[in-house]
Amino acid sequence: MSDTRRRVKVYTLNEDRQWDDRGTGHVSSTFVERLKGIALLVRAESDGSLLLESKISPNTAYQKQQDTLIVWSEAENYDLALSFQEKAGCDEIWEKICQVQGKDPSLEITQDPIDESEEERFEEMPETSHLVELPACDMSRLDEIADLVTSVLSSPIRREKLALALMSEGYIKKLLGMFQVCEDLENREGLHHLYEIVRGVLFLNKAALFEVMFSDDCIMDVVGCLEYDPALVQPKRHREFLTKTAKFKEVIPITDSELRQKIHQTYRVQYIQDIILPTPSVFEENFLSTLTSFIFFNKVEIVSMLQEDEKFLTEVFAQLTDEATEDSKRRELVNFFKEFCAFSQTLQPQNRDAFFKTLANLGILPALEIVMGMDDLQVRAAATDIFSYLVEFSPSMVREFVMQEPQQTDDDVLLINVVIKQMICDADPELGGAVQLMGLLRTLIDPENMLAPTNKTEKTEFLSFFYKYCMQVLTAPLLANTVDEKNSKDIQEGSTKINPVCPDNFQTAQLLALILELLTFCVEHHTYHIKTYIMNKDLLRRVLVLMNSKHTFLALCALRFMRRIIGLKDEYYNRYIIKGNLFEPVINALLDNGTRYNLLNSAIIELFEFIRVEDVKSLIAHIVDNFYKALESIEYVQTFKGLKGRYEQEKDRQTQRLNRYRRDARSLDDDEEMWFNDEEDEEDGEPVEKSRSDEDFPETYEKYMEAKKVEKESEDKENFPKRSTPSGSFKFTFSHSAGAANGTNGANNGKPSTALPAPSAAAPNNNNNNSSNSPAAKMAALPSTPVVKTALVGLVDYPDDEEEDDEEEDDEEEQAPRKRPRLGS
Repeated sequence: MSDTRRRVKVYTLNEDRQWDDRGTGHVSSTFVERLKGIALLVRAESDGSLLLESKISPNTAYQKQQDTLIVWSEAENYDLALSFQEKAGCDEIWEKICQVQGKDPSLEITQDPIDESEEERFEEMPETSHLVELPACDMSRLDEIADLVTSVLSSPIRREKLALALMSEGYIKKLLGMFQVCEDLENREGLHHLYEIVRGVLFLNKAALFEVMFSDDCIMDVVGCLEYDPALVQPKRHREFLTKTAKFKEVIPITDSELRQKIHQTYRVQYIQDIILPTPSVFEENFLSTLTSFIFFNKVEIVSMLQEDEKFLTEVFAQLTDEATEDSKRRELVNFFKEFCAFSQTLQPQNRDAFFKTLANLGILPALEIVMGMDDLQVRAAATDIFSYLVEFSPSMVREFVMQEPQQTDDDVLLINVVIKQMICDADPELGGAVQLMGLLRTLIDPENMLAPTNKTEKTEFLSFFYKYCMQVLTAPLLANTVDEKNSKDIQEGSTKINPVCPDNFQTAQLLALILELLTFCVEHHTYHIKTYIMNKDLLRRVLVLMNSKHTFLALCALRFMRRIIGLKDEYYNRYIIKGNLFEPVINALLDNGTRYNLLNSAIIELFEFIRVEDVKSLIAHIVDNFYKALESIEYVQTFKGLKGRYEQEKDRQTQRLNRYRRDARSLDDDEEMWFNDEEDEEDGEPVEKSRSDEDFPETYEKYMEAKKVEKESEDKENFPKRSTPSGSFKFTFSHSAGAANGTNGANNGKPSTALPAPSAAAPNNNNNNSSNSPAAKMAALPSTPVVKTALVGLVDYPDDEEEDDEEEDDEEEQAPRKRPRLGS
């Protein structure tokens, strides 16, 4: 059998009974050795990959619909459809399917799947019972027709036979003629029977019957029959609504008559499915699957026909952006685009991409800037829906447009700022529109969808743009509602004076909660930009004002913001929190909450528990030093006692470290003198006989570096809380030649000519302007003239140096295990 390639779209039916587009390709029927039979093959037109390989089974029921569709089921819950571009291609593949199954190509369906019990009953029936005999289409026999249609719905075979009978005799049009007679005669009983008949025919789920019933000359009579539900006292007035209330608005005149007819038909069929027909039960949910497919493919055709009409779309955009366009006209244009974009969701991905690119090229984003700034709430809502379709389709396209906008003096004209202002100014008490817009903003600033390899700089460029032009607009309501009354002369270091002014208005509180949610997202995903913004604006201090709010959900949002910051375990943030004493509002909220066991209580305790478990030393020291007296009475959890325990452990460890490095002063002097002599000799390039073995050198070097570290820590200790040190002192004396300090050769005699004491650890050496080429001179920064100084050194350990200390301890353990001092010595 020769291959015939035809262009098709492949669809599968999902769990929600909606058709999913699987791609476009060319179909052929050929013998597949692996499947041992004729199969339908669809290869993608883009890359030639195999989209579909389906063996034509003799027992599979194939159905042809609307002249260009072939639908079948390959499994119990796996339905497939091929939508052909040309009727000729559909007819040819249909003939091949019928040829394999030995069926007449004139049929719309090859066979129905039947279960075993049904098949047994079917075989037991006499030959004459295979046909369904329809009663004469007479008013007196309407009850018989209704009973017949209702009785066949439980049998797939009888449904198919009845559908063939209704089609072959033109029975549908005769029944609809009877409806007009019954309505003229006000025959209520006959009208009730016609309701049952038409409803049953719809449940036959046959596309060929739908083509007749939904044609222009029949559809209103079908709607009329469905008005007379026997369960209703008075009939509904669906026809009156469709003909008088529902009006077809043409924002731009549609000249294509076929397109107009398709739009009218789709609207009316959708109305029948959504409004007139009752919600199907569990046993009837599959009865109207073909009706859903009918509407779906109609929408695909409408979008395709409109998209191909370039003059139409160009004219729509021209009127939408024209300043002379009346507001009412612009409202209709925006509503048209909203529905147009909704219909586009039925397109396959490739065609949907082309659709949105066409809209972008025609100027949909500049047009949205105009309409989103209008006062009309309906227009703004519709424009928001259109914007959401665009952001969902391609956030990068929206970001690219925003960054290409001319940088005007007024940042309000930027599209993102227009969106932010609409979110802030949402008049809805429940902030429904604001929630939607916040979600769109989150999508736009999400770095996860900025990873396109074609534009690796998109993340950096857009985030820099956003924080420069848009962030101040987003945080304006937050800063305005958290007034910070700070007076520089009233504030001491480490104290906080915050004016506890919080918004009591529920709508404002909701808005601030949305803004905080977005800022919390930024903390998690925008490491550098948001950190800089928080520090420059002192943002966390302003946010923590909201801990005083009477709205608990807002206080929790503020706490969540701080929790995300602390969760990063960034010492830069930790120092900011300590310097600003920003735990005070949190602890005040905990104490004000009292013994109430609620979400606020649990969230605050979880924050401190995280600090304890993660052993964030700087924060633990700050909390215990400043707040433990207020917290020690809380005993229903062990969190605060645990913090105190961590604090005491760290103090003990520092004390042990201090004792660990205590040495005899003279021994330390000898070690340092030997090290400097060795260093000087190495620099001069002359061989020197070392008095110590190589394995002792690292220990001597470590001692020197520890002494230098003592100097460094003593210089900076005024910036940190002072801790008590054990009594005693270190006296460091460095012995080296003045010539070496000045960069000259001082090893002529192999001994230092002058002994120079070390600079005081408490007072840094200021004579650093003397140039020196010797590494020893550079490291020690010794003065050029002999000066004798002694100093008492208090060894202070800081959290920032923990990692360095640990590394030095490890090196010492490896390099000089024999000389390791004992703890507490």
